Amino acid sequence: MPDEPRFSIQDLADLADVSRRTVRYYVQEGLLPAPLGVGRGRHYGRPHLDRLLQVKALQASGRTLGDIRGGGDPSQHASAARLGAVPKRSIWRRLEVAPGVELHVSGGTTIPSPSRLRELAEWCRLHFSVSVSDE
Repeated sequence: MPDEPRFSIQDLADLADVSRRTVRYYVQEGLLPAPLGVGRGRHYGRPHLDRLLQVKALQASGRTLGDIRGGGDPSQHASAARLGAVPKRSIWRRLEVAPGVELHVSGGTTIPSPSRLRELAEWCRLHFSVSVSDE
């Protein structure tokens, strides 16, 4: 709509009392929808400001960014989807412990020692082996 406010990144940052870098980080992390438009026409709207203020209020109440990313008001998620929010990212490590058997470990989980991994691999080879009679 033509009557909708349009904010530059600096305007949005000033209105929310954060830095431009914070705005960019929140967009990158999926806490704030991506700006509208392309190139020099990129801009933010009222839903961006509302969400940014919501994130700040949740932080002030003691919530972590991870909590905020994972929860919050469901209506904000619908709004973020319409504005082209960045999908949630996560880091996983993949370990092949036996032929045809992989272990996927999230980035925040400590991988056991090499000797414990060898024990796991041996257990997997023993219990996941396929023989002609099993087929």
